[in-house]
Amino acid sequence: YTLMGIETLSLRMERHVDNAKMVSKWLEDDPLTDYVTYAGLDSSPYSKLIPKICPRGAGALFTVAVKGGYDACVKLVDSLAIFSIVAYLGDTRGLIIHSASTTHRQLTAEQQEAAGAGPGIVRLSIGTEDVDDIIADLDQALTKATA
Repeated sequence: YTLMGIETLSLRMERHVDNAKMVSKWLEDDPLTDYVTYAGLDSSPYSKLIPKICPRGAGALFTVAVKGGYDACVKLVDSLAIFSIVAYLGDTRGLIIHSASTTHRQLTAEQQEAAGAGPGIVRLSIGTEDVDDIIADLDQALTKATA
């Protein structure tokens, strides 16, 4: 199984990166989000470094600031159907975590902000699922979360 995983890693990573580019751009343009931090976006201050540092793409991990803050993030996570709620990132499946209510909940608000895990932020690891399904799931969950 390890050998099969290694043999297909480049194919899976290509899918992760392609999906992350499309999803991050969609989220950046969505009026229900404040911003997306993903080096693969043209708007990122790090985008010009990606071809040199990560020639095959910026990966599949990024954060999203959701309008509505803490409560909206909790509702977003609870409303997703495809994404798994986990404390680790980097699986073939789409993963999400709201750090302020889970892994970073013991920190003060100032410490959470300094760690990039503020109350209105979710971390996403975009999976290899069909990108239209990923976007549809995020769209319905954002709508519920910010209503």
